Amino acid sequence: MVVALREPSLGPVFGVKGGAAGGGYAQVVPMEDINLHFTGDFHAIGAANNLLAAMLDNHIYQGNSLNIDPRRITWKRCVDMNDRQLRFVTDGLGGRVNGVPREDGYDITVASEIMAIFCLASSIEDLKDRLSKIIVGYTYDEKPVTAGDLKAVGAMTALLKDALKPNLVQTLEGTPAFVHGGPFANIAHGCNSVIATRMAMKMGDYAITEAGFGADLGAEKFLDIKCRYAGLKPSTVVIVATIRALKMHGGVAKSELGSENLQALEKGIPNLLKHVSNIKDVYKLPSVVAVNRFPTDTDKEVELIINKCKELGVNVVLSDVWAKGGEGGIDLAREVVSLCEKDNDFTFSYELEGSIEDKIEDVVKKIYGGDGINITPQAKKQIATLTALGFDKLPICVAKTQYSFSDDMTKLGAPKNFTVTVRNVKVSAGAGFVVVLTGDIMTMPGLPKAPAAEKIDVDSNGKITGLF
Repeated sequence: MVVALREPSLGPVFGVKGGAAGGGYAQVVPMEDINLHFTGDFHAIGAANNLLAAMLDNHIYQGNSLNIDPRRITWKRCVDMNDRQLRFVTDGLGGRVNGVPREDGYDITVASEIMAIFCLASSIEDLKDRLSKIIVGYTYDEKPVTAGDLKAVGAMTALLKDALKPNLVQTLEGTPAFVHGGPFANIAHGCNSVIATRMAMKMGDYAITEAGFGADLGAEKFLDIKCRYAGLKPSTVVIVATIRALKMHGGVAKSELGSENLQALEKGIPNLLKHVSNIKDVYKLPSVVAVNRFPTDTDKEVELIINKCKELGVNVVLSDVWAKGGEGGIDLAREVVSLCEKDNDFTFSYELEGSIEDKIEDVVKKIYGGDGINITPQAKKQIATLTALGFDKLPICVAKTQYSFSDDMTKLGAPKNFTVTVRNVKVSAGAGFVVVLTGDIMTMPGLPKAPAAEKIDVDSNGKITGLF
């Protein structure tokens, strides 16, 4: 078996979530290196992103032969850090020699279109082709301007050449692991690179890959975007459930999740059932629920969730890999192997022929369980523009909260009778999808009141502590 995972972003590492190398006896190592600079892939992506930004502003400063409207620049600079101060900036100040003054802003590196392109590219040639299609802004007569127009593609590819090669590490028990790429799961498609996934499939009898967040975000984008472009057909899906998450969907405050609460756990089960239904009824794939046990979970809680799932006909297995490593995942592995032997009728949740509105509505109704969509006037205008430019037949990538099936993070469980508000629509022409922003999703997160960075330190021997 070989696993293919995403690389962690420095933003979450120093912010709320901490690192992303696993925990307990279920980790990829070396944990510190993977969570920090690793092999420099993200720095290369950030450098390519910012090179394009520099060439764009320099083109305008040097005479603007492409007739770019500085008020309609869509390309942002990026940094791999949670820094709300950089969401909106004014730059080019200080006189004529210092550039052209304009409103600007930063994204976190994992939200850059280059990250999405990097993870969907199948080769150097495909990478260059996708980079050339990046739209950086529009001319005064509303024509798109691309990275290809700015002659930036060759230099950007040179920065990405080595980063495109997958990184091979291992789990604590020696299982090979490709850790490569990491687009945001609610801004982009939230999956590791196509190249790494294909390599894992080539190198092992079974390839296990992951998609960020639940079946409404990560799985939807993995199946509707990554599998569609890469020609992949999954054999089975493991839906990872935790007692803590289900109690949260049962209405328990984050500070109380460590206490036993069977009533809240049972109340949160409809959320899990919706994820199972999405995989089974929409995508036509076999699945198993892995109850991922943690030290704070009580025996009664574990027994309740497993019994309730079985009562409802849901395929469920306890996974105790955090405490026991591979030994704690044997039952789950056996079930996965069994499901992989079965044929399936994998299908997408929407077809590309529909309009942008049709595809958004399909995802909202089929995957989220909503009644429909509400499109703001600004988003309607953006959709009309993208349709006129021929981008309406691309897959969609919906950016929304990971805390709810709706676009309102307070609607827990499996909410009904809601609509999703589409407030902004833009094209990632190089990545090959239309990004649909809902709710209050931002492409540059901020640090919390007590960031994880405050607890990280290094001793005199160079040993890092507080990084999890």
